[in-house]
Amino acid sequence: MPDITLNAELGRASGSRASRRLRAAGRIPAIVYGHGMEALAVSVVARDLRVALNGEAGTNALLTLEADGQSYLALARVLQRDPVQGTVTHVDFQIVRRDEVISADVPVTLVGEATEVAHGDGMVEQQLFALPVRALPAKIPTGIEADVSSLTIGGSIRVADLVLPADVTTDLDPDVPVAMGQPPRVQVVGAGEGEEGAEAGAEGEAAGAEPSGEGSSAADAQG
Repeated sequence: MPDITLNAELGRASGSRASRRLRAAGRIPAIVYGHGMEALAVSVVARDLRVALNGEAGTNALLTLEADGQSYLALARVLQRDPVQGTVTHVDFQIVRRDEVISADVPVTLVGEATEVAHGDGMVEQQLFALPVRALPAKIPTGIEADVSSLTIGGSIRVADLVLPADVTTDLDPDVPVAMGQPPRVQVVGAGEGEEGAEAGAEGEAAGAEPSGEGSSAADAQG
């Protein structure tokens, strides 16, 4: 997958007030750091950043930052977002090398039909949504698929069952569940509810029996 070029502007002012002015002008404050380099305070065009990170690779997109005649190969490692609007308010770009193995979180997608689970009125419950992997920057997969076709009720698909691309590894425990076949949910009536129902029935029967007794007494009196 080719790198995405992103123009970065050096020399932004620091502080929350300056950052608000940048965002109002359509730019996002950011820093560039890594490999012993002193962190650079930069800003990028908000729209360009959104386009770069909304592609197939998502936040694992390999970026070439162009800043004041210098190029930096980087990944967007930390995205700070507005708690209400969800828009990006700050980015940390980490410099990487093409020949170094790095860590990244890759989304996990369930594929296939869990026929036995469906026939048993059960449901497939996903447990793991992102898999931490290690790979060269250009080898980071855009996603990992977990095939649930063989899943049964009470069974599970685990990390050991995932098929990873060549040169991609994970340090996660192989026994960590990715997806599980859950049995159907059955509503159980508690013993207390049954006792209350029985008591209500008994009261109803007693109430229904009282008029008949009173009628017999009256008839006997008249006779």
